[in-house]
Amino acid sequence: MLEKINTPDDLRKLKRTELKGFCDELRRYIIETIATHPGHLASSLGVVELTVALHYVFNTPDDKLIWDVGHQAYAHKILTGRKDRFPSIRTKGGLSGFPKMNESEYDAFGTGHSSTSISAALGMAVASKLQGETERQHIAVIGDGSMTGGEAFEALNNVAVSKSNILVILNDNGISIDKSVGGLSRSLVHITASPRYNRFREAVWRRLGGDSDRKKRSRNFLAKMLFLAKSALLKRDSNLFESLGLRYFGPIDGHDIDELVTVLDRMKHIKGPKLLHIVTKKGKGLLEAERNPIEYHAPGMFDPATGKRLSTQPNTPLDPNNSKFGIQNSKLKYQEVFGHTIIELAEKNPKIVGITPAMPTGCSLNLMMERMPDRAFDVGIAEQHAVTFAAGLASQGMVPFCNIYSSFMQRAYDQVIHDVALQKLNVVMCLDRAGLVGEDGATHHGMFDLAYLRPIPNLTICAPLDERELRNMMYTAQLPDMGPFVIRYPRGAAEHSDWHTPMEKIAIGRGRCLRRGDEVAILTLGPIGNRALEAAERLRQKGVSAAVYDMRFLKPIDTEILDYIIAGGFRKVVTVEDGVKKGGLGSAVVEYFEAHLCPTPVTILGLPDRFIEHGSVAELHRECGLDIDSIVEAAL
Repeated sequence: MLEKINTPDDLRKLKRTELKGFCDELRRYIIETIATHPGHLASSLGVVELTVALHYVFNTPDDKLIWDVGHQAYAHKILTGRKDRFPSIRTKGGLSGFPKMNESEYDAFGTGHSSTSISAALGMAVASKLQGETERQHIAVIGDGSMTGGEAFEALNNVAVSKSNILVILNDNGISIDKSVGGLSRSLVHITASPRYNRFREAVWRRLGGDSDRKKRSRNFLAKMLFLAKSALLKRDSNLFESLGLRYFGPIDGHDIDELVTVLDRMKHIKGPKLLHIVTKKGKGLLEAERNPIEYHAPGMFDPATGKRLSTQPNTPLDPNNSKFGIQNSKLKYQEVFGHTIIELAEKNPKIVGITPAMPTGCSLNLMMERMPDRAFDVGIAEQHAVTFAAGLASQGMVPFCNIYSSFMQRAYDQVIHDVALQKLNVVMCLDRAGLVGEDGATHHGMFDLAYLRPIPNLTICAPLDERELRNMMYTAQLPDMGPFVIRYPRGAAEHSDWHTPMEKIAIGRGRCLRRGDEVAILTLGPIGNRALEAAERLRQKGVSAAVYDMRFLKPIDTEILDYIIAGGFRKVVTVEDGVKKGGLGSAVVEYFEAHLCPTPVTILGLPDRFIEHGSVAELHRECGLDIDSIVEAAL
C-alpha cells in the first residue's frame, strides 16, 4: 500500500480496515530507512498510528497540524509528498529532520525547540477566526516531554479564554494504560465525543444561557458536576486540563488506529478548545527501541531486523586513562569528559550540584545522577526554571553546574541577565553543543551564545581548546568568588585520548600563544584553534610565518595579547570562532584595535548572517569558511 500513497489524498482513499496494515508498512519503512540513514527513531515510531489517523480524518494542509519538538514528524513527512526523498533526511541538501514551513505546505509551523505547538496553533486559530475561516481545524500534537515546558502551560491558560477552535493532542509516551482505567475511560471518551451527547449538551447549555443569576448558577453547577463526575470516574489528573477550561477526552490507546479515527472524526465537529489524551509507546514496533527508548531516541546506524546498534567507532586499543572509567574508545566526547569531571570535582567539593533541563544522557549528567542522585537534578524541558533554580542554589552557597545546550539557552536569556549576572551569583553555565552541531540543523546550531552573552555585565565567558582545558575551566569555575561563569564547548569527540590530566586553575582573562610567528596573527576561541594550528603549518610550507593565539576567554579578553599584536608589526590578523561573526571574538578584537588606533587589517572568520541548514559539521565548516583551507586563504 505504501508504494501507492504519496499524499494525504491518496491515504483517504484507503478503507478503514486497511489502515492497520498500512501503519505496519509505514513503520517498517521508517525502521529500514533510519537504520542506514541515522535520525530520530523512537519518537517517530510511537506516533505512526496517530499520524495516519490525523491525515485520514482532517483535511490537511487546509487544516493546520503542528508537531511539537518536531523530531516525531518522520511519518508525517513520508505521507506528505516526501516519501522518495526520505532517505536524504538530515543530510546536506536533503530533508530537514524537523518540520519546516519552506519545505512543505503540510508543515504548518517550523518546530525544533519544545513546548511551542499550542501557542502556534492558538495564533493560527485566532487568525482563522478573524478572517472568517470558521471551519478550519487547528491541531497541536504535544508530548515526548514537551508538556514539561512552561510555554505549554502559558498557552493552555490562554487557549481556554480564546474560545478558539483548537485541538490539543497530548501524546503521553511515559506511561502505559492501566487496565482498570482503560476500559472505563474508553467508554467515557466515546460517550463524551459522540454527536448525540454533544447535541444534548449544547442544547442544555444554551437553555441555561442568559444573564439571569439563576441561569448562571445553574450553568456553573452543571459544569462543576460534569467536571467532578469525569474526575471521579477517571481517577486521573484530567481535572488539570478541565480546570484550565479545556474539554478533556481520554486517555485512549494511541496505537489503536480504528479508535483514533473514530474519536478524531467525532472531535473535529466539537467547537472550541479541547484536549485528547492518548497513550503511546516510544519506539513502538522495534523491540530494542521499546526496551531502550532513550538510547534509541537517535540511535545511529542499526540492524533493521534485530534493532542491534552497529558500532561506528574504529577498533582502538583500550587507553589506560579511560579504562579506569569503564570507557572502551580512545577519544571521549566533550560531553563524557564533562560527565566524569563534574563527579571528580563534586567528590572533593560538597557544594557542587548538577542541573540539566531534560538532557541528562545527552550532556552526560546521567553519570552524576547515578553516582550522586541527591546532587544532580533533571528539571524537565524548562530552561528558564533551570537557570533560576541554579541561581537559588548559588544564593545559598552552593556551586551549581547548569548544563544547557547552547541553542536552548536562548530560552533562558532573561534569567541569565536578571537572576544570575545582576546578582553576581556563582552559577557555572556549561553550554553544550556550542557552534555548528551538524545534522540537526538550524534549530539546534549553537551559533549565537558568544554574541548574546558578551554584552551582559559580570559574566566570565570562556571556551576550551580541548578536553584538558575543559577540565581546567570547570575546576577554575567552582573555586570561591568566581561569580557567573560560562563555559562553551562543542558536540562530539575531543582532541586527545589522554584526557584525564591533573586539573589546575586558569588565570581569568588570560590566553596563550600556541605557535609563534611574525607575519600573520591568528586569534582563536575554542576547539576551532586546533584547525588554526594545522592552517599555520600549511602557511609555513607556503613561506608565511603565522602565530596562533588561543584566547581562551571572550570576556574578559586578554588585552596583553592584543597589545602585543598591536606593537608587534603583524601584517595581518585573522580571528576564528565557531559562532556568528557579529558580536563575538572578531567584533571584540576589532573594537579594541579601533579604540587603540591599530591600522592592522583584521579578517573575521565565523558564521555568516543567515541561518545555517543541516549537514555534517565538516561540510558546514567548509560552507561557512571555517575549515583549514579557508583559514589559510584568509591569512594569505
